[in-house]
Amino acid sequence: MNREGTMGMICLTIFILLLLICFCQSEDQLTRARPLSPGNLLISKDAVFALGFFSPPGSNGSLYVGIWFHGVPDPERSRTIVWVANRDNPATAVSSPKLTISNSSDLVLSDSKGQTLWMTQNNFSVHDSVFLVLLDTGNLVLQLPNSTVIWQSFDHPTNTILPGMEFLLIHGARAAARLKSWRGPDDPSTGDFSFGLDPISNLQLVIWHGAKLYCRISVWNGVLGGMYPSSPSSMVYQTIVNKGDEFYLEIVLSGGSPYSWIMLDHTGTMKLLSWDSNSSSSIVISERPKGSYGLYDSCGPNGYCDFTGTVPACQCLEGFKATSPNSSRGCQRMEPLQCSKGNHFVAMPEMRVPDKFVLLWNRSFEQCTAECSQNCSCTAYAYANLSSAMADKSRCLVWTGELVDTWKSSNYGEMLYLRLADPPVKMKTNTVKIALPVIACLLLPVGIALVCICKFKGKWRKKEIQKKLMLRYLTASSELEDTNAEFPFVSFDDIVAATDNFSDSNMLGRGGFGKVYKGMLEGGKEVAVKRLSQGSGQGIDEFRNEVVLLVKLQHRNLVRLLGCCIHEEEKLLVYEYLPNKSLDAFLFALLKLIFLEDASRKHVLDWPTRFKIVKGVARGLLYLHQDSRLTIIHRDLKASNILLDTEMAPKISDFGMARIFGGNQQLANTTRVVGTYGYMSPEYVTRGAFSVKSDTYSFGVLLLEIVSGLKIISTKFITDFPSLVAYTWKLWEDGNSMELVDSSVAENCPAHEVLRCIHVGLLCVQDNPNARPLMSSVVFMLENETTLLPAPKQPVYYAPRNNETEETRRNMEGSVNTSTITTLEGR
Repeated sequence: MNREGTMGMICLTIFILLLLICFCQSEDQLTRARPLSPGNLLISKDAVFALGFFSPPGSNGSLYVGIWFHGVPDPERSRTIVWVANRDNPATAVSSPKLTISNSSDLVLSDSKGQTLWMTQNNFSVHDSVFLVLLDTGNLVLQLPNSTVIWQSFDHPTNTILPGMEFLLIHGARAAARLKSWRGPDDPSTGDFSFGLDPISNLQLVIWHGAKLYCRISVWNGVLGGMYPSSPSSMVYQTIVNKGDEFYLEIVLSGGSPYSWIMLDHTGTMKLLSWDSNSSSSIVISERPKGSYGLYDSCGPNGYCDFTGTVPACQCLEGFKATSPNSSRGCQRMEPLQCSKGNHFVAMPEMRVPDKFVLLWNRSFEQCTAECSQNCSCTAYAYANLSSAMADKSRCLVWTGELVDTWKSSNYGEMLYLRLADPPVKMKTNTVKIALPVIACLLLPVGIALVCICKFKGKWRKKEIQKKLMLRYLTASSELEDTNAEFPFVSFDDIVAATDNFSDSNMLGRGGFGKVYKGMLEGGKEVAVKRLSQGSGQGIDEFRNEVVLLVKLQHRNLVRLLGCCIHEEEKLLVYEYLPNKSLDAFLFALLKLIFLEDASRKHVLDWPTRFKIVKGVARGLLYLHQDSRLTIIHRDLKASNILLDTEMAPKISDFGMARIFGGNQQLANTTRVVGTYGYMSPEYVTRGAFSVKSDTYSFGVLLLEIVSGLKIISTKFITDFPSLVAYTWKLWEDGNSMELVDSSVAENCPAHEVLRCIHVGLLCVQDNPNARPLMSSVVFMLENETTLLPAPKQPVYYAPRNNETEETRRNMEGSVNTSTITTLEGR
């Protein structure tokens, strides 16, 4: 071969080698130029995992994009799926789906018709070099060439936790992510079971079946995780990682361990599995629940499930006896507890503590013991040192009432201290002879006392009947069961006396709900009594909702509930009395010139007072959304539901329509739209969808009302505009925002504060909920003048009504006033 031929062969060989190298390097990556289609795979560098399309047996050809273990015999039969992208929106083969990287740097699954089946939402600027890579950990990562990760599948698990994945349990003292089971063994759609951290205590890992507790996996007792043998020479560690205000659940494998992972299967069983290379299948190392004994409260109240033997069995706690032959229906005390008699505590080791505990931080063991000993209603307590698990390294748990869902386990049990009655003392004969005359002498004054007591028995019995009736209604709420507060009961007779039998002279106001009266309880305490009318639409659910929430919530910018009462058809709520009534009585006084005696109130609302009210309401909403133990959506924030104390400090009231969000829930839907027209967000009015951003919208409307002194629907004062929001946007767009300011404060208000309030208000009333700021951002923007604010987008339904006739406007106003979804009067 001549020299030229030899050089040609060398060049060809180098070209082929370079081509093969490029091909090998790109098989674990996806770029804009190389989409993924059915039949193609993305395989991790060491061929541990594969990403591709799969069709489960019996799915009628439905296609899903998923990640599974790669390189095992007969992958179609032995495939173990660890992550699914479009689990609730499958594709079909005939639709020719493909997985691509979009121009906006999102990962998008779409079909031949251009329909998006699944996509990421990165909110990231366009970058031409974004690529997708499948790592040997099973993590699918969308990243930049400089290794900056802009999205990863580990942050969005489906039903599996892999080694190296940080499964977020707590973020900012609130429960975060949840695993969601498959619907069936061959159906990857979202099932009924979920796993995560109990949002009420932040101390329990639990499994839910829908909204109900299905199984409690563990309660933190100072040991951050568990250890399990995966083979004769290797271990698997489940550990809790503390990163400041975030806690993660993570799997760590010892050297030489086979691959292991955690999976929540379609039956609601949480399994720790390990890969067996000999059988090319997974084996179960640990599982919960294990049979019916691992289910929540499987042994009934005051019973416990004993896992220390070869076969789990129900037993009674010490000092209790079974109510059925096999103890599965619970146990009852052998000797009832009585405060007047002696009690003692007995220690039960190796116990997984019961549910429905009250957590007391910052207690020593001695203080924890004293807390329970001095409280007659305390039935048990437990104490643990959490070492590095929390900033407060103590954990004192106390129980009142029956003990539910207790286990005994040698693996991760702790000491439970039970309160038992002292055994009865048998008196000797001589003691009896001495005691009888003494008892006889005591009977005479006791008899006299009984006669006196009988005079008051009728009144006392009446109060008890009222209290029991009210408790029966209200304890139907699961939320109330966890309330560690004295239940606020006020008798009907006391309310009648306080309000002079609901005298008209004591009436403070009325609304669609009924009437509010001023009252004076015994001891001279002034109160406001809300008397719900039978035709108000506020039934027992709304009444219960408000009581439960206000018992749980305590904040300077929330109205304080002092008591409540149910008497026959009457439902009454007793609040702290706020002499300045509601914000709308001041704010809209000049809009109601017929109330001339109230017109002077308008001038009390100078700009510093208005700005103080704005910030106070924002802090109250921030507490409801983020800082309280629960996530509360108010759903009816408006001027008439903002009450003012003697210092003109605002307090949010009326929680009858509020909703509680739990876990990582961000959005809910309802077919019953409630609230006030103009304050309700567009997505709530049109689709019944509500979230914390619904309250943000209402706050934005309220903020614009406070600045302008005009109601949201002020067509008589703002011509050519359908609402205050549209009018504000036009002024903002034209650079004339200061024209919005109420004339009574316009001359003496700082322009920079007013303009910042208007800017924040327009950000809050944007059409897209995702574009609206969270209340934490709103508070920050209001209190930090140097913070740069994003530009607001044009509000929804903005359309000047130049061609609208006065008759059309009157018809629209009439339709609003007769709407069935709201009332324009304060509730």
